[in-house]
Amino acid sequence: MSSTWDHNIKFSVFGESHGPAIGICMDNVPPGESIDMDKLMAFMARRAPKKDKTSTQRREKDMPQIMSGFLNGKTTGTPLCALIQNTDQHSGDYSNLSRLARPGHADYTGALRYRGFNDVRGGGHFSGRLTAPLCFAGAVAAQILEKRGIYVGAHIAEIHGIKDRRLDPINTTRDQIIELRGKEFPTIDDAKGAGMKADIEKARMCRDSVGGIIECIAINVPAGIGSPIFDGLENSIAQLIFGIPAVKGLEFGVGFNVANMLGSENNDEFYVDERGHVVTRTNNHGGILGGISSGMPITLRVAFKPTPSISRPQETVDYSALKNETLTIKGRHDPCVVPRAVPCVEAAVNIALLDHMLDYPNF
Repeated sequence: MSSTWDHNIKFSVFGESHGPAIGICMDNVPPGESIDMDKLMAFMARRAPKKDKTSTQRREKDMPQIMSGFLNGKTTGTPLCALIQNTDQHSGDYSNLSRLARPGHADYTGALRYRGFNDVRGGGHFSGRLTAPLCFAGAVAAQILEKRGIYVGAHIAEIHGIKDRRLDPINTTRDQIIELRGKEFPTIDDAKGAGMKADIEKARMCRDSVGGIIECIAINVPAGIGSPIFDGLENSIAQLIFGIPAVKGLEFGVGFNVANMLGSENNDEFYVDERGHVVTRTNNHGGILGGISSGMPITLRVAFKPTPSISRPQETVDYSALKNETLTIKGRHDPCVVPRAVPCVEAAVNIALLDHMLDYPNF
């Protein structure tokens, strides 16, 4: 199934944006792992709509009801299942979408794939609403990893050409990651963040939207995690990242810039540091070589498209009658999905790292 990820950690995401509930069922979560529900809820709250006008006005509590696999504050080793109620749907906003294809959405392709039986309300199973269960799984994985000293953090690197400072690919610390998590609008440079927020508001007032880039880093990942060819760390991270709606690009380390570099510039030279660890002087490879962790921080950047739901009139088609139409989209939508996607990217990386860490000796 397309909504099931089957590796060491196996999980299935279910539900639709305007259905009664969404959720996730995780298998092979290690038993006996303590999960702090307050920390888990704080992680999920970062994905929730903001109080300002940078995000949708749909308000969901996103309070996961754990149905199985958790007892007395610890995982039991049996399937960990969580249910999240949908309580603030305006399904009437989508009454005309059973036949009109919203530009930039999966309405048309979904209708073809599911013979017209797919739920189009709020995007149905294609909606960003389904990142809430992903964040639940990522929050669980984060707590398990952090007990082993592994921390994953991300920030808004760019919105519509306005750029934040880059994370240090070698010396980013746990405290810096925790500081970013505590910000309502997670940028390193708050002045740049203010400029981004102003640009998002400008797009909203113009009945338009903007996209951007999220930069993510994982620190203290031990060397030797992953596999070559089809089961590498990059492969697993990429598969989960592209499960986040609106993702259109992903790069590790210096990414596409390698095309403009010489081998002597791109290669990261090895040396033994003062603690006797094998490390590299630079980190152009983004902490992964041959699909396997090098022991350097894992760095990646994720590109998100502008929110396709905009209230400007747009040309489209009635695919049931095969005729041209004009569409004005109703509903409550984010003028930019990037701020709320930051914990989603962290969640995807957390899950992939935990999945591969289960192969690590003495995990």
